[in-house]
Amino acid sequence: MSSASDLMNRLNERYSVLSKRQKLLAAYIIDNYDKAVFLTAEKLGEMVGVSESTVIRFAMHLGYKGYPQFQQALAELVRGKLNSVQRMEDVYGRISQSEILATVLQSDADRIQKTLQTLDEQIFELAVETILKARRIYVIGIRSCAPIAEFLAFYLHLMTEHVQLLHTTNSSELFEQMLHISKEDVIIGISFPRYSMRTLKAMEFANSRNAKVITLTDSVHSPMNLYSSCNLIAHSDMSSIVDSLVAPLSVTNALIMAVCMKRQKKVVENLELLEQVWEEYQIYGKDEIDYIDDSVKMRYNGKERKESGT
Repeated sequence: MSSASDLMNRLNERYSVLSKRQKLLAAYIIDNYDKAVFLTAEKLGEMVGVSESTVIRFAMHLGYKGYPQFQQALAELVRGKLNSVQRMEDVYGRISQSEILATVLQSDADRIQKTLQTLDEQIFELAVETILKARRIYVIGIRSCAPIAEFLAFYLHLMTEHVQLLHTTNSSELFEQMLHISKEDVIIGISFPRYSMRTLKAMEFANSRNAKVITLTDSVHSPMNLYSSCNLIAHSDMSSIVDSLVAPLSVTNALIMAVCMKRQKKVVENLELLEQVWEEYQIYGKDEIDYIDDSVKMRYNGKERKESGT
């Protein structure tokens, strides 16, 4: 194969059978391929903390004749990334500034429609039932996927007490937070290109502890599916430097609503309790807007004033 995705495909296909040191190399390359392309085998080994011979064996394990051919594949990957920027310029360079809003929103709407047509409803229902039966729910999303993970964890917490949003900047902290995960638990991993190796490691660890694994990703070929038995696919491709995560967020919203409908009584109880707490401790007393008779009553620093509505 000679396409720009060749190297990533090989990494995805063979990751599960790599040794621990080879997985360290894979993690570094996935996150830093634009830097790795300029490194010799010796220097790459130094960056990761493995020997030069380990790097060479790693390249050969992926099916390359040696490190030079592996480095050529890295160069193809970098060129592919540059081409994606060129594609963005091709697509958006032909439209005027005034058309950007309609163009981007229509593109997002098309991705939602495509996701609706291809997402397996049985898999979606399986994800809902898995969440409902879980003792504890772990949620992870790194980089651009972090807001979606936080959104999901926030609303799941209204339905059950045992939800943990995994916050981490390194794998060590990640495993510390997942120390007690077991077969009674579920982890929901959210990752889209560029895929997060930390998210993949979390799912691998959860799978090794026999926990249920749900993934929200962009393709059946995504490495996130390696350890997942329940794959939710949402289209995110976009000819831009900014990933389109509208369809993934819509799937997340649907997941929240489906779980909520199964836990209506619990959700109502929790919301009523929250209302009592908010009122008792005046949580929103200094940061709310009340609409009264076409005027807006502003509360700020304990003082009230009225502004005319428009």
